[in-house]
Amino acid sequence: MLRPEQILYEDNHLLVINKPAGVVTQGASADQTSLGHQAKHYLKTKYHKPGNVFLGFVSRLDKLTTGVILLARTSKAAARLTEAFKNRKVSKTYEALVERADLPDSDTLTDFVRKNDAARKMETCHPEARNGQRAILHFQLLNHYQSATHLEINLETGRKHQIRIQFSNFGCPILGDRKYNSAINFSNGIALHSTQLTINHPTTKELLTFKAPLPTEWNSWMQ
Repeated sequence: MLRPEQILYEDNHLLVINKPAGVVTQGASADQTSLGHQAKHYLKTKYHKPGNVFLGFVSRLDKLTTGVILLARTSKAAARLTEAFKNRKVSKTYEALVERADLPDSDTLTDFVRKNDAARKMETCHPEARNGQRAILHFQLLNHYQSATHLEINLETGRKHQIRIQFSNFGCPILGDRKYNSAINFSNGIALHSTQLTINHPTTKELLTFKAPLPTEWNSWMQ
């Protein structure tokens, strides 16, 4: 069930949620629940809707990632937001705790990545490799802590698991991300959070910014 504090914004066109770790966005198996299921139940209950509830998934987060996720409540809003994402008119900011490393104040990471279906993960590859895609991100150093380095990250491309594979390849995997070589236990999910998302409202065109506070699990690492 969605908790009231998870709802970051809601109107007739949009539903913005602070996603917890461990919940898939959609497509859960029969013995699991997805954020989509929870959101539809929330709307159905709140507005006493007798039939099916429409929700368009215009953004997604990995199961282990937390933070801002945007859902469209109408097909028109979904189409307009999908177009905005396609045309890179949406600004997204992430924060991560990576294994402590001597990093510059800011930098750009550029790799080529592709799916490794056998390992069920992404991998870096040669630029000429079959199915390779360029992955680019920019980061700023926010702070060093005893066991972790705190970063702010902006994506230039949007590849699957991009932040996770690129920082692993850079030698400083995200805390708790065992799939991408972290040796550190993290209490809940991984230390990757979608902090902020800025869009133009699909109907009013008003510029909106949504922010999700960092999970409390991060506190013990930020000292």
